[in-house]
Amino acid sequence: MNQDYIQPDQWSIIEEGFSKEMVKSSESLFSIGNGAMGQRANFEEQYSGPTFQGSYIGGVYYPDKTRVGWWKNGYPEYFAKVLNAPNWIGVDVFINGDPLDLNTCKKVEDFRRELNMKEGWYQRSFKATLPSDIQVNIKATRFLSLDIDEVGAIEYQVTSVDADIDVKFVPYLDSGITNEDSNWDDKFWNTTNVISEGNQAFIESHTMKTNFAICTFMQSQLMYKGETVEQNPSETKKELWVGHGYSQKVGKGETVTLHKFGGYTVSLNHKPEGLVQAAKAVLKKASDLGFEALLNQQKKAWAQIWEMSDIAIEGDIKAQQGIRFNIFQLNQTYLGTDSRLNIGPKGFTGEKYGGSTYWDTEAYCLPFYMATKDQQVARKLLKYRYNHLEKAIENAAKLGFSNGAALYPMVTMNGEECHNEWEITFEEIHRNGAIAFAIYNYYRFTGDYSYIPEMGLEVLIGISRFWQQRATFSKQKNKYVILGVTGPNEYENNVNNNFYTNYLSRWCINYTLEELQKVKEGFKEDYDRIVGVTKLTDAETDAWKNVADNMYFPFSEEEDIYLQQDGFLDKELITVADLPKSQRPINQKWSWDRILRSPYIKQADTLQGFYVFESDFTNEEHQRHFDFYEPFTVHESSLSPCVHCILAAKLNRMEQAYQFYLRTSRLDLDDYNKEVEEGLHITSMAGTWMSIVEGFGGMRVIDDKLSFTPRIPEQWKAYSFKVNFRHCILKVTINASEVKFELEGDDDVAVLVNSERVAITPSKTVTVKIK
Repeated sequence: MNQDYIQPDQWSIIEEGFSKEMVKSSESLFSIGNGAMGQRANFEEQYSGPTFQGSYIGGVYYPDKTRVGWWKNGYPEYFAKVLNAPNWIGVDVFINGDPLDLNTCKKVEDFRRELNMKEGWYQRSFKATLPSDIQVNIKATRFLSLDIDEVGAIEYQVTSVDADIDVKFVPYLDSGITNEDSNWDDKFWNTTNVISEGNQAFIESHTMKTNFAICTFMQSQLMYKGETVEQNPSETKKELWVGHGYSQKVGKGETVTLHKFGGYTVSLNHKPEGLVQAAKAVLKKASDLGFEALLNQQKKAWAQIWEMSDIAIEGDIKAQQGIRFNIFQLNQTYLGTDSRLNIGPKGFTGEKYGGSTYWDTEAYCLPFYMATKDQQVARKLLKYRYNHLEKAIENAAKLGFSNGAALYPMVTMNGEECHNEWEITFEEIHRNGAIAFAIYNYYRFTGDYSYIPEMGLEVLIGISRFWQQRATFSKQKNKYVILGVTGPNEYENNVNNNFYTNYLSRWCINYTLEELQKVKEGFKEDYDRIVGVTKLTDAETDAWKNVADNMYFPFSEEEDIYLQQDGFLDKELITVADLPKSQRPINQKWSWDRILRSPYIKQADTLQGFYVFESDFTNEEHQRHFDFYEPFTVHESSLSPCVHCILAAKLNRMEQAYQFYLRTSRLDLDDYNKEVEEGLHITSMAGTWMSIVEGFGGMRVIDDKLSFTPRIPEQWKAYSFKVNFRHCILKVTINASEVKFELEGDDDVAVLVNSERVAITPSKTVTVKIK
């Protein structure tokens, strides 16, 4: 049974009624971020019930020493951890001296929280009956500014219901925080200075080992009856904590308001010795504007984001809420303003996966950012990998590879591998191919070739060197094989000849050889520089070509399909339909030994190859492989439903595609995997966008043109989306009988609709009838 307490709404995530059991789930679902920092939706006031406190800063991490039972050569030294940062949102509230705590209140009524995705703010309201029987109404509004991305703002209001009361607010900063997720319970932060100056406070601290310096700051102001209350707050300072007390007598029916600005200045962006001054400058900027003006700026900034990235769905409110939630969270996590940052699978919503970068960025997120932002944003994601090329070469060298072979990490913060499960760290090498494919995909979509001679070709050479060295010549097969791997299906480890990995490796080598020739012919200076740096020879590229031309792919004549790996048909082939529901999810119910021997597939694996290299296979081959592999797929990875949605839509199996779409778009809202309290699945959210645009819209790039094969689930009346294709912004609206195109820009564009050429002129709506 999936959770079902989030109210359906087109533009907001809404929870009504207070449930202590759902607090941690809601802390994830109502998370906020601005690309530079983010936080779970923890209560500002104290809460003594179970909670997962979390506030995170982009790029700040700790190298938590690897913990394994048996050390193996080549293991990464550490697992990178995104750190729970010092808490700036805290506001203790006392009513007649008694603390406000939703866990100990006699009664909580009219509880409502809303994450307004259209305008980028989070709000909570409720009526509380305290143990003393005093009743108050609370309304707290919070946002993290997109315009001034080092600052967040809180408006906290207390209204007396039935008596005159004394209200005391104690806004505070606290650096005595811990991570939920730690290998050795290390101390992650060292606090060096706690400063209190009037209505401002600052805590200076730095991370252990990595030595990121940060200043956590706040400034507060009290208002009553529409007037600012000038007050010297009382001050409490401890070793790791500083609070300011503001008191106000509040008449029955009256409201007292606290405005609090807070956030972080970080040594990534300022000199370590200047962090307090930088914080004061940020506070001045925010307080000069004031809460309302800053909130209005926030609404405008989000309106601009939605103008380009919104997908509107008519006739299906849950589907609409799902896609907007996914798009909203992607934009909260990464806005492309800093090429040092990337996209962690949990974003700023939790600590699982260490907050690091995975292959998800290239395979799932890049298409979303290419199509909904300026191409420079996607280019920064590629530049991130180029900047880490030397580390990728070091990573490969640690495993015994030579001559500049590059193995990009499965998990990284700074280019070093920091994943500590051997079957993934050493064996899930297909991630290397995702990075090469992203380079191809970027050029195919944007038409910007400059990345390849400037940076991309060196990355491709390192990756191709790795594939050539990783392949083994099998005398028995008279082919090159790739042994001891884990494909995208992590429920098979240490297998031989994973089809997707072998196919991807051949493609990578052939693509690199093509690009070498292109750069040689068109960018001679770059070519000479690259060959000089990499010391590439014709003999070496001949060796690559030999591997690519003679790569082995496991195939079953009997089933007429490519096999996921050599031994797949040796398994007991019981489909998921015959697996008792009580056994699901198998990753929580079964031993790892049993999972590895089962036929069950965590996510698209062979089918990932059919998705990525779609045009290499006939429609009949697509159908045959989908019909064979999908029935064994348990979809226990967040990255699974979106790929299956796109493939099902391609095969015109629209009801199945629609169910996959709901699963990917509402994975967290409905908590399909029973784990949302740990954080959201940010990178798979880009797959939701792909499900609509590539799945239902059938968008591809064919012969330098956008091509569409439009379809629509019968549950929808219409849907629309925009794409920025080579600086032309195209709006596409699809219903059951037609597709409409509207073009922004100066130049005409030709697109393909069901393989027919259609010319589109700016400022005119072009309508194409579809069957």
